[in-house]
Amino acid sequence: MASSLRFPSDTLRIPPAQGEGTPERDGTAAIVRGSAKWAAAGAIGGGAAAALLAAGSSALALYFARRVITPASERPQDQEILAVIREGNTQQVILAATPDATLEGVYGLFFDNGRGHARIGRIVSYSPAERTVLREVEAVYSGDLSAARRGSWSGTIHPDPATLGVQAEDVLIEVDGGTAPAWLVRAAPVPGVESDVWAIMVHGRGASRQEGLRVLETAGKLGMSSLLISYRNDGLAPSAADGRYGLGSTEWRDVEAAITYALGQGAREVVLFGWSMGGAICLQTADLSRHRQVIRALVLDAPVISWVNVLAHHAELNRIPTSVGRYGQVMLGHRLGRRLTGLAAPVNFKAMDWISRAVELRTPTLILHSVDDEYVPYGPSANLAEKNPEMVTFEPFDTARHTKEWNVDPERWERLVAAWLRQQLAPRTNPGQSGPGGVPGRPEA
Repeated sequence: MASSLRFPSDTLRIPPAQGEGTPERDGTAAIVRGSAKWAAAGAIGGGAAAALLAAGSSALALYFARRVITPASERPQDQEILAVIREGNTQQVILAATPDATLEGVYGLFFDNGRGHARIGRIVSYSPAERTVLREVEAVYSGDLSAARRGSWSGTIHPDPATLGVQAEDVLIEVDGGTAPAWLVRAAPVPGVESDVWAIMVHGRGASRQEGLRVLETAGKLGMSSLLISYRNDGLAPSAADGRYGLGSTEWRDVEAAITYALGQGAREVVLFGWSMGGAICLQTADLSRHRQVIRALVLDAPVISWVNVLAHHAELNRIPTSVGRYGQVMLGHRLGRRLTGLAAPVNFKAMDWISRAVELRTPTLILHSVDDEYVPYGPSANLAEKNPEMVTFEPFDTARHTKEWNVDPERWERLVAAWLRQQLAPRTNPGQSGPGGVPGRPEA
């Protein structure tokens, strides 16, 4: 098994080793040394061979664990760009036919180590034999796409609100360690719609506040002002003291700070939108925040419902023995593991397991999740809805892979979300009701 683990933008895939640097540089040697403490029992009880095996397993488990919680310094450029064709004012791009690049829809392509950003449109032609796909280039926001040879595929298609023709305010939210930048897009008045319910957009792991730009129009049509936030370790907000992701167990405090800001600006209630790990963060906010009573609803796209499930899935994908994968989870969740993982506090996986806690979720929740999601399996999302149908509505998508449900079928995504939210935002006849009759409705597909 390769010892190099990297996680693409808001994913947890662990590909084979490529260009991670020397063990000393990427920390592997230090991990192996530190893991000897965990392997001591094996050394005493099983002799030298057992000790070596235990040390190797411990090192792999620890490296796996650390990569889960360590923010990446840059996007992986795993999409090959073969050529750019210009015809007048239009451009087309020939790409290697990856699973992402052959999906219909509109996507973002980051290149030049994130300095370049293009919006990639429809498929013009696809050659399975040559393993290439020709697509339209709808816009190049920055950089020289014709000079790029590799890039990073993304569901993020806009760099900022201005490219959508939307006016936004640059605001700062007080969080632990300083201030976190956010975009505030104030909604235009909508006749018959209350304007004091705000949308707060919570991006996923390794992504940015740009992720929420796709759904600004939907929120605006519902009369909701939108706050697109940054949070600890995302490159904009202050880093956490330990420089590690809490997988939702710490980040929710930054969302709580965003709610505090919104309430101070005139909001009465909020709807939290979360993508992938952002979904886990939203669930923790609804559970733990002092503002949980003003959270009207959750809209979650490909959310992490159970980290145990996600980590087990990635261990299996990468042929990591089950016992080693579990060992990595123990390191993250046990107080003694903090000295090796670098976490300031262990991750409470039980508190973030919404399968076992299904009946405790009392905030109306809409989940949109593709059944072919390769990074966060959809099963827990469907399971949560099955266990708590009163509060959770599950809408499956096909062929969208991870967090690209909107990209593949924006019309359906927007229709489902708008219909469901209209029910949730309807005037409540009694306190505590979450919609007409007190039961969240199911929008038409």
